[in-house]
Amino acid sequence: MWGRAQARLAQLVPRHRYGRVALRARLFERLRTLLPARSVRAAGLVLWAPLAFGLGAAAYISLSTEPPAMLPAWLWTAAGLAALLALFLRARPVLMVSAALSACLLAGFAHTHGRALSMVPPEITLSDRARAIEGWVERIERRGASGRVVLRVTALERADGTLPHRARLRINTTTLTPGDAISVRAVLSRPRGPVAAGGYDGARAAWFERIALAGFSVTRPEPAAIEGHETLRAFLAWRWRLAQRIADIAGGEAGPVIAALLTGERSGVSEAHAEALRLSGLGHILAISGMHMALLAGGIYFAARWGIAAIEPVARAMDPRKPAALIALAAALGYLILSGAAVSTQRAFVMAAVMFAAILLERRAVSFQSLALAALIILILTPESVVAAGFQMSFAATAALIAVYEAWQRWRMTRVRTAPGLVGRARDAFAGLAVTSLVAGGATGLFAAFHFQRMAAYGFGANLAAMPVFSFWVMPAGVIGLALTPFGLEALPLKISAAGMEIVLAIATWTSSLPGAAIPAIAPSGLIIALYAAGFAIIAFGKGLVRAAGAPVVAAGMALWALSPPPDMMVTSSGVLVARSTEAQDGEDGWFVSDRRRGRFEAGVLLQRAGTGLSAAPRGEMACDPLGCFTITREGLRIAISEHPASLEEDCTRADLIIARAAISPWLKRRCAAPVLDASAREELGGAEFWVRDGRIVRLRGANDAVRNRIWGRES
Repeated sequence: MWGRAQARLAQLVPRHRYGRVALRARLFERLRTLLPARSVRAAGLVLWAPLAFGLGAAAYISLSTEPPAMLPAWLWTAAGLAALLALFLRARPVLMVSAALSACLLAGFAHTHGRALSMVPPEITLSDRARAIEGWVERIERRGASGRVVLRVTALERADGTLPHRARLRINTTTLTPGDAISVRAVLSRPRGPVAAGGYDGARAAWFERIALAGFSVTRPEPAAIEGHETLRAFLAWRWRLAQRIADIAGGEAGPVIAALLTGERSGVSEAHAEALRLSGLGHILAISGMHMALLAGGIYFAARWGIAAIEPVARAMDPRKPAALIALAAALGYLILSGAAVSTQRAFVMAAVMFAAILLERRAVSFQSLALAALIILILTPESVVAAGFQMSFAATAALIAVYEAWQRWRMTRVRTAPGLVGRARDAFAGLAVTSLVAGGATGLFAAFHFQRMAAYGFGANLAAMPVFSFWVMPAGVIGLALTPFGLEALPLKISAAGMEIVLAIATWTSSLPGAAIPAIAPSGLIIALYAAGFAIIAFGKGLVRAAGAPVVAAGMALWALSPPPDMMVTSSGVLVARSTEAQDGEDGWFVSDRRRGRFEAGVLLQRAGTGLSAAPRGEMACDPLGCFTITREGLRIAISEHPASLEEDCTRADLIIARAAISPWLKRRCAAPVLDASAREELGGAEFWVRDGRIVRLRGANDAVRNRIWGRES
């Protein structure tokens, strides 16, 4: 390709008597930097293969209708043919890369679809009647005296044939620990889908976790005699007791946070502290991810490397980096197992394993190739995680940091440096943390806004103040305490770690209390997220004109997001109206709800996704009588909330929309001039969003529109 371009340019460049050689040389060199050969060579495929594979996985998940069950076989065949075609196109790099990436995209779609089909639960007839369920506790999600457990099911009343793999139950967890075998009577149903259109789909997440049932207990859990999985159950119980021991020894409000950092058990962290950390931009410290793995495994690697290098005979006989990498890799694996192997921890371990393997193979440990390989491994293991906030944010932060690191390395090579003193090292360490916070925060800020509809306004300052304490005080002392736990010597380092965490929590609490700490944002569509993510990856991985091509892709996503109008009103699946009042002026919130007792969680989610920045709204002023209420929104839409079918005749004559508590017969709904959202219509729609212009509904979007025909959204 480069040879043909060079020949073509030679024809186009005028052959002046003076300077034509220099002119052509400058043009060739400029084009060589803009179109690097690596961008069209097979070696560059490792960078783009995960992106294509992930796009295929995201394409399957974003469908509104489940494709045929035979499609994975067809797509695997097509992917194989595309890969074979790529081998025959090695002489044409552009066509070869196109064929190879097409194969990766088809493989990502087929793999995700096949994984979803492999997790179909057994058919179980459900009802409102409670039934006995037996199993052992796999995970506890505690909130005060109550909470939820994920139960590995071993017996289920009125279940014919195969049992469901897991069930999630709301239950009193005060007497339970992971690994306990229990029997309880519970009302069971399918896992719940999204509250709002495009929102978090609990049914899909449960499907890929093989959680087939959800419900609540109606009796106290009783001990049960269950055989099997003794080793795993004993480990889970030991891990739970270890977390409780760490929290008790560390003490204070920081104790449960230290336990979460070291064991991954977050049930003891108070909601107030978790919210303060999120609002201040420090929420990432609660999820064991790349930062925690880097601090633990990286610290052990450098300590082991220093210790081995200090032993002169050993240092002369081998490269100290390789045994240190093996020791650090073993520590990272132990941390993965101890922390419960959550998806974010798996990503962090894979990334660490790739980097340490690079050291063992004498390759660059920090590179885009390592990141791409880690992403591909994670996508093969859990392709559904491509649409998760944790996956997108962690890899975006890592990609941005690697790009900055490589640029810094190139700049460093051009300067003559002397060995810095103690003050210089401290300055460099602080500058490194500042740059890391700025780059990682900038890379993940928009992804956080996409998924959580808010950005931490003071996140950079909070991270700049808290991360030195966390990195050089909290985590090192905590890791030392964890290592000394088998010997009973963990008290002092854990208390030191907790003292540092108290400072971090104080910074988070103060920052989150500042005015405007959270900047609200409207929830974007999946297309907007896909455009931004693809453009971000092209900018991070590309070179020259390839990198420049990512900018318009990002701009297109941002433009679509900016032009997306928020809904003017919403109706929850339980029939609660969420709208703007007529007294609200432009630029004001002015949101109200028709009922503050029911549907509070749904109303909060809808308000958040509309970009209001509110978690709740006051009850609006409405004209009410025993049969129902009537109100007019700021958009001029007249809404009747019918509490009894007797009000329907009058409501049909004066309302533009009727929200009926009970189910209304199809005959009565056909006679009504206004649309009627009764119980059956709301069950079909889910949480509904409305766009209103001049007092008329111009657009309606239901939460179930995109999931009712998916494999995880169907009722069996």
